[in-house]
This record gives sequence, C-alpha cells and structure tokens, in this order.
Amino acid sequence: MGRRDEHAVSRRQALRLAGTGIGLAVLGAGAWGCSPAEETGASGGGATAGGGQGGDTDKGGGTFTTPPPGTAPKPLWQQETGNDNLAGIHALAVIGETVVVSGDPLVGRDVVSGKEKWSRTGVTIPGAKLIIGGGTLYLASAEYDGDVVGLDPATGKETWRSRLGEEYEQPRPIAADDRHVYVLAGILEEDLSSPTNVIAAIDTTSGKISWREQRDKGTEEFGITAAVVGGRLVYTDYRKNVTVRDTATGRQLWTKKIGRSNYYRFAVHEDLVIVPDGERLRAFALAAGTERWSLANEKFTWFNDPQVLDGVLYASDGAYCMWAVDPGTGKQIWHNKDLVGSAAEAWQFAKVGGTLYGATEHDKKGGVHAFDTATGKLHWTYNDDTGDSQKWYVVAAGKRLAVMHAERLYALPAV
Repeated sequence: MGRRDEHAVSRRQALRLAGTGIGLAVLGAGAWGCSPAEETGASGGGATAGGGQGGDTDKGGGTFTTPPPGTAPKPLWQQETGNDNLAGIHALAVIGETVVVSGDPLVGRDVVSGKEKWSRTGVTIPGAKLIIGGGTLYLASAEYDGDVVGLDPATGKETWRSRLGEEYEQPRPIAADDRHVYVLAGILEEDLSSPTNVIAAIDTTSGKISWREQRDKGTEEFGITAAVVGGRLVYTDYRKNVTVRDTATGRQLWTKKIGRSNYYRFAVHEDLVIVPDGERLRAFALAAGTERWSLANEKFTWFNDPQVLDGVLYASDGAYCMWAVDPGTGKQIWHNKDLVGSAAEAWQFAKVGGTLYGATEHDKKGGVHAFDTATGKLHWTYNDDTGDSQKWYVVAAGKRLAVMHAERLYALPAV
C-alpha cells in the first residue's frame, strides 16, 4: 500500500478547508446518570414489566410486557450520542448485536444493555453514511486522503482500507455488497478543482478500483440515495433521475426522469424498483426500466419515501395517512387515516412480528408510532417529551427497537 504522499495530504487539507467552511461541533458520547424514567417523561409510557397484556422474551433475558391499549412502553435504556444529524437515513444502524450512530466519536453499543463496546474518534468525515456490506461498516476516511475505511462493527477495529490515491477527491460510499464498495468521487485537478465526478466500484478484496464511470456533466456529488439488488446498482439523485447500472461492469442499463426528487429512500422488491413520484408510487423493472405499475394518491397529496418489509410496501403521504401496498402489483392492502391532523407522519419504518413501527420526521409530539400490520390501526406513540423538533429514527434489533432522537439513543421493547 505504501507510505502516503505528504504533498497529497497537504493538498487535500487545503481543499477540505476551502470547501467545508465553518467546522461542525458535535457532541461526544457518554452514559446518562439517571434512569430512563427519571430523565424523560416518555409520554404515554406504560410499564415494561408486570401488569400488562402478555409478554415476550428476547435472547438477552428481558421480558417485555405489552402495555395497555394506547399506551407506549418505556425505554429499556438510553444513552447520549454524537449524532450530527447529517447522514439522513444512514445515521443509525444495527449490525448483529451492535448499534452504531453516525457522528464523532463513532461509538458501537451493545443492543441489549446499551453499554459502550468501542469508541473511535476522528475515524470518518462529518455526516458520514453508515454503509454496510458483507458484515463490514464502510466509511469515508476523516483524513481526506482518497481512502475508504472498513471497520468490524463488533469491535470498531479497522479491517480494510482502499488507498485510492490523490486522483480521487474525497470518495463517499453510497452502497456496498460482498464484492464491492460503491462510491461517488470528484476527479481532482492540479488547481484543486474537481469539475467532473465519477461513480466507481472498489474491490473489497484488493481495495483497488474495479470500474469507474464518469457521470454526466452538471450532475452533483451529493443527494444520492442508492441500493444494491440482484447484480444491479440503483440510485436516485436531486436532479430527479432514477439510474440503474450493472454491478460487475458499471455499464448504465437505463435512466429515467421522475417528477420529484427522492430524498431518503426508494424501495426494491424482487425485480422492481419503486419510487415516490409526487402523487404516485411508480414501479420500474430493474432489467429494462419499463413501468410495471403506478398507484395514484388524491390530488395534491404526495407519497413519502416507501419501504418494503416482509413482502409489504409501507409509505406515508402528505395528508398524514399510512399505506400498505402489494409491491408486486401496486394494489392497496390498507389505507389508514389515524394520523390525519397530527402533522407527524412516519418517514422510516421497522417491523417486528405483527407490528409496524414508524419514526416521524418532525417531532410535533410524534416520535415512534406502532401500527397493526393487518389493519394499519395506530396502537401507540412513544415520545420522549424533550420538545426537540429533529427527526426520529427507528431500526429493528431482534425483539428490541433502536430509536434515536437528536442526541439521544434509546432501546424500546418491540411490543
């Protein structure tokens, strides 16, 4: 791999300082000294042990009792985080028994106990997406040196590094699988400018570029949402494009314009990619880009970003309604209006058993909603009563939920 060229580092530092402007201050991670009940009000919080309507036990030994109807459970634990609120949908991840939050320091915590397993300072850039492939956590290097680093999520130790060299200006991982890490990168010129950008695949064995393709002039390096499925790399961007490439060669198979930018996620199901396009959900064939189905909403009511869980597509909309849809056909399963008037629609989903959990984008006494997957009926809403307007996150972790709000990380029982 060789010693890193000092001149290249200084050039990158100059580029970074010129491009980033004012630095970002982020909070360090540390345990809260009080119990969850003492620290937050947890509106509607019912008991998590005893006196409920039946219970469940996870492999950590905890018994979770279902709270009374309309009552949310209390957190099993809570911790402060270094969340910088810049990584979007990729800010919170559960990998095996470890929950990780994007920020500095980067901290891995035990899902069951909430205890810190490892902590790394200065390992990645602010707002780094937590990209996972083949059990490895991939991040853009904090040294702005053209590297991508791979960490073992169980220990936080570096297990892989790309070392692409000074030609690539700050490659940012957007997706990964067992064979490749897919990145966007500017091509650095002698005057430190990067007028062109490429999408490239880095071989996870050698750390070298497998292929790279120059993107169209005028395309941006940010605002990309991507996924890998069935030998296809799918991504959307702020310029209202949906693009599919072959993961082995990088060859662009097709690209289409849609009527609305995709900000957080799109859904994939078997041989389909499903995107929100204003008042419609649209499904395209991965192979050829032909439209398979389209589901229309009411006039002036847009769909938010969809997610497929256990073979069902879930999405909220601009009228604060919830939808369950057959992702293969586009047929409505249910359309629930329990949240109309609440201004607290869900933007990220997790599913455990017969319950769908939705995290809200803005607080306004939202938080984490629990819905019946069969009917869409709202069971309860958990809110920490902090009044913070920042978005909530939720990720399934066995019989628990990893939940984040601003700089707080919680574990809720999945009841």
